[in-house]
Amino acid sequence: MPLDPQLATLLQFLADSGAPSMSEGTAEQARHGFRTLAVDLRDPAVLPEVERVEDVEVPGGDGPRPARVYRPASDGPLPTVVLLHGGGFVVGDLDTHDLYARCVADVCRAVVVSVDYRLAPEHPFPAAVDDAVAATRWAAEHLADLGGNDVLAVTGDSAGGNLSAVVTQVMRDEGRPLDAQLLFYPATDLAGSYPSTTENAEGYFLDQATMLWFGAHYVGSGGGEVVGSPRFSPMLGDKAGLPPAVVVTAEFDPLRDDGNAYAEALAAAGVPVEHRVFPGLIHGFVDMGRHSAAAQAAVDESLALFRGLLHR
Repeated sequence: MPLDPQLATLLQFLADSGAPSMSEGTAEQARHGFRTLAVDLRDPAVLPEVERVEDVEVPGGDGPRPARVYRPASDGPLPTVVLLHGGGFVVGDLDTHDLYARCVADVCRAVVVSVDYRLAPEHPFPAAVDDAVAATRWAAEHLADLGGNDVLAVTGDSAGGNLSAVVTQVMRDEGRPLDAQLLFYPATDLAGSYPSTTENAEGYFLDQATMLWFGAHYVGSGGGEVVGSPRFSPMLGDKAGLPPAVVVTAEFDPLRDDGNAYAEALAAAGVPVEHRVFPGLIHGFVDMGRHSAAAQAAVDESLALFRGLLHR
């Protein structure tokens, strides 16, 4: 299918703005630019209402980390979902993914714990993984205080999808398997090579140069030892016994084939998988529903599938 016309308009707007690629600046400049797009230019009216939002601290790999708990206007007991934001392990925070968290809480009827993990290059691998795992362990120990039932799941987009996939493997190995996972266009094979990486290398929001820039920051000085770790690339890990999954990818995304391959690997390992490849869409569409009816429809369908896993 052709690129969704409404997303084409958004991409043209971004191109006309003259803003440089993230890879051409510093991490701080990239974070500022991402917040401008995701927060400053967002109409607060698009944010779904939830019953309560509470800023808290959760354990991290090296001390407490900020987090935000979203409680929907639904009678309990409810599932609990740990949300790990995207942003290439370099950008993104609780505010940039406020819409995503609210949508999961509202549509999926779940308590959401959004985690502000440490970012590279100041904190390269495995800092983000350590924070994500520590926060999920904490959630597992506080289900009665959070959602109120015994269902614990994880969700993330892009880099957050990577961290979510890693968390499911770690929790399984610790004998505390999660109940479900929702991965939006996850980066699961950071050293892999797929056709979509070059097919969609430029012009579709996430470009190849920025992906390489993100990866270099995240690897830090760890080199090959990092690249070969399943905690860096969950594609390298054992998929047997992982929780049922919803894996979502987009046609015009450099990460399309990576996410598709992970969905296929989960299914081959016997994991129940609902896999959707949305035509005409681009990387980052989970936050683009206000710009594109097709993006919003894809988000709605994906969250409905996840809700089915949480409340089955």
